[in-house]
Amino acid sequence: MPDADPRATDVSRPPPQDAYALILESIDGGLYGPGDRLVESELAERFGVSRTPVREALQRLETQGMLVRDGRSLIVAALDHNALSELYVVRGALEGLAARLAARHAVPEEVQVLRAMVEADRALVDDPRALARANRRFHAQIHRASHNRFLVRQLDTVHRTMALLASTSLAAEGRGHTALQEHERIVAAIEEGDAAAAEEALRDHISRAFVTRLKLDAAKVEAAG
Repeated sequence: MPDADPRATDVSRPPPQDAYALILESIDGGLYGPGDRLVESELAERFGVSRTPVREALQRLETQGMLVRDGRSLIVAALDHNALSELYVVRGALEGLAARLAARHAVPEEVQVLRAMVEADRALVDDPRALARANRRFHAQIHRASHNRFLVRQLDTVHRTMALLASTSLAAEGRGHTALQEHERIVAAIEEGDAAAAEEALRDHISRAFVTRLKLDAAKVEAAG
């Protein structure tokens, strides 16, 4: 299999001059994680841009809470327990609303895409990172199927903040299979046009993911102690 750079053919990749999007993509993709230091000169060299747009992008990300200062350095922020709880409360409410609206407004082609995603994702259950990326695409498709641009923007912010989590709940044993079953339930409700069931299914999905994440975090604390 050739070692081609996947970025070379990725038409969705931000243009080189969009330093903000490139840095954000790097955080979201796991290249930089919580606690990692971001150096202006290194980022400029990596992305092939001048330092000015990188500096502006770092300032913007700091304002948004994605980066925090550690002395004179900027590091990728981490979410504490309270922030994590707050994030999941908001995520559950907004994602549930997106599913409700999708059940009302999604066209058959959008439902077909969701079903195809669930089927394709079965091959990824043993690869938590790949499944996590596919999971983000699945949820983004539901957001778009809501046909509410303002809701989509808010959910973009929520999912951008999710990138500050160092791990994925899909890494828990058995969670991948369970999550796909939950995805099937969500899609079925959307396809049937059952707004209440779609919202309930997605909120339940987020709640179960949160419980799984809390268990993973508790296990890490116990292992470290």
